[in-house]
Amino acid sequence: MNREQWTAVDEYFTQKFVSADPILEAVLENNASAGLPPIDVAPNQGKFLHLLARIQGARTILEIGTLGGYSTIWLARALPADGRLITLEAAPKHAEVAKANIARAGLESVVEIRLGDALDSLSALADEKQGPFDLIFIDADKKNNPDYFRWALKFSRKGSVIITDNVVRKGAVVDEATSDPNIVGVRQFADLVANKPTVSATAIQTVGSKGYDGFAIALVTEDPR
Repeated sequence: MNREQWTAVDEYFTQKFVSADPILEAVLENNASAGLPPIDVAPNQGKFLHLLARIQGARTILEIGTLGGYSTIWLARALPADGRLITLEAAPKHAEVAKANIARAGLESVVEIRLGDALDSLSALADEKQGPFDLIFIDADKKNNPDYFRWALKFSRKGSVIITDNVVRKGAVVDEATSDPNIVGVRQFADLVANKPTVSATAIQTVGSKGYDGFAIALVTEDPR
């Protein structure tokens, strides 16, 4: 088993289950042309997020980490006509590319991009009394995952779903001696989730065109106090 085979399997299931989509294909092309890092979720993972949002019956979504808006579009397409999605992005260039991609997808009325440091944006959302959100997707700098999760809980209700991407880090998450801030952040996040009696969570390892990684999913089982 190697990445070449993992990618072939991803492509197989993408061809089977993910319809060809010129808009999403253009989004990836735009992101590449703009020099954005190729760290978008894979098409089959985007469809997975889309289905989770539909299964959840989400009407409101908070995304922490926009990049070029690829996952944003997958999630926003799961919303009803009166749904809304707020996505947070720290890099002006990324936000600019995402804005154009979201406009191309016809989702300007559904998606709001907040530019700035995510922790500052989350604080501002709290001041505005935004939320609760039905689904929250955490996919930003991993060193701040514990703080992102704490904020996610504040913006949740009983029944909210919190998805956190890239929690396996090619298996490095089990390295207790690591000084890598991203891995430390993921480990601290895992400890935080494990010790929260108000959530029920698990994590899944994934292999595919994006390599070896995984995601965590948490169901909020009690309203915040």
